[in-house]
Amino acid sequence: MLGLILRVLPFWIREPIFILFGSVFGVGLIYAAIRDQEWIPAGLGVAVLLVTAVRIHEVVRVLRARRTLNQPLPAAGEAAGADGTVPQSQAQVLMPAQTQAQQPQPQPQPATVPATPAKEPNAWGQAFAAVGLLGALAAAVWVVPHMTEGGDNTPAPVSCPGEDEKLPKAYARTPKAVTGDELCKALNRPDLAQLVGTPDETATSASGSSGTAALTAGKVAEPEARVQFDTYTVNLSATYNHLSIAQYVKMMRTGGENIRTDTILGRPAVFSSERTMQFEFSLGSKGSTAPAEEGPVARTLSVALDRKDKGGYYDITVWSQSGAFPDDGALLDIAEKVLPTIPDRTAR
Repeated sequence: MLGLILRVLPFWIREPIFILFGSVFGVGLIYAAIRDQEWIPAGLGVAVLLVTAVRIHEVVRVLRARRTLNQPLPAAGEAAGADGTVPQSQAQVLMPAQTQAQQPQPQPQPATVPATPAKEPNAWGQAFAAVGLLGALAAAVWVVPHMTEGGDNTPAPVSCPGEDEKLPKAYARTPKAVTGDELCKALNRPDLAQLVGTPDETATSASGSSGTAALTAGKVAEPEARVQFDTYTVNLSATYNHLSIAQYVKMMRTGGENIRTDTILGRPAVFSSERTMQFEFSLGSKGSTAPAEEGPVARTLSVALDRKDKGGYYDITVWSQSGAFPDDGALLDIAEKVLPTIPDRTAR
């Protein structure tokens, strides 16, 4: 599109734009090459400057041709030139009288008004107009993004899709159970990336599901939500069983797991780490599935549903494909910000 516009522009607008752009771009390439010690950009910069020099030469040549054409021609009644020729009017005076009498007298011609030459556009004016146009375009390119930026630099999260399916019967038996959509809305905060430790990232997906815990025959409600970033994935789930955090800690210590207990929002809590599982599916014509493999290490913070630790808990889990995860302080920040926003249901 830009090339078409430049081809349509008049010569005295197009060429100054090319010259200005080529000069700035060529000098910029050479400067970057000297700064980075790279000679390929330097060669490109020299080539751009050579093309710009050819265009400058072409503009100068056209200017000289225009000046030559605009010079006034000598008048018809001027005296004889340096070659000694005599104008026709003077030659008639020097002829004998009888000879002049024999010559047919020219008939008077009607006076003709010399045609006024069309006024050509000023080349320098067009050149300055081209430079001004290029400057206006550059200013617009620089100003528009700054005008469209909002006052809040916090990246907006993606929205939760919501749930249309009917809830399992376990949710009717558990009045306090929240849904996966409610967990998703609580977790999908605008400042979640900052809480995780990657403030420059934006959530790529958010989802929630209202399922049940495994090995419970669908009797224990276990909703969960997940928000994914380029670096980390944050998962929030709630398990509405009768297992307290104190009992959970005893079970993990019996298994030899490395855990750390804490108190968050006045509730018992425990930190633990475990390996995730990853599956690889082939979408080819045969549709094969690779065996399950160990995924990256995930860090989990389990917090009791209430201060009395009567049973049930929230799990906040963070993991990354690179295998790294933030420190425990990030999980604490997420719990302190997210858990108070989860609806506290007393009846359904």
